[in-house]
Amino acid sequence: MSIKSQLSTLIQLAKIDGEFAGEERELIMMLGKANGISEKEVLELVENPEPLPPLSTMTDDDRFEYLYNIVQLMKIDSQVYLSEIKYCEELAEKLGFKKSVISKLSSKVFSDPAITSNREALKREVRKFQH
Repeated sequence: MSIKSQLSTLIQLAKIDGEFAGEERELIMMLGKANGISEKEVLELVENPEPLPPLSTMTDDDRFEYLYNIVQLMKIDSQVYLSEIKYCEELAEKLGFKKSVISKLSSKVFSDPAITSNREALKREVRKFQH
């Protein structure tokens, strides 16, 4: 799975409130750097985001990582907007999950990326919401 595609999805969520700034921007930059993507390349994705890859090419783990990261990003600034929830729900459906997976995952994912969730337990929970 392309990290640029995943970053593009996160950028689109971060821009829902009209700006690409603050803690959301910092998390996306940190994820880019951790995956060998320069700040310049991330900023290029802000202007020209990559599309979501075809569902058929994504593994269950890829789809879980997408969900996990968007929920974490949604919560990172401690302000969750209805438009962000709707975006996450739409993305969840595109990834082959029921919309309700977002509320379930949101209750288990912490807004602080330094706090590690039990990812294997979360994966098992999330799989229950697949179509």
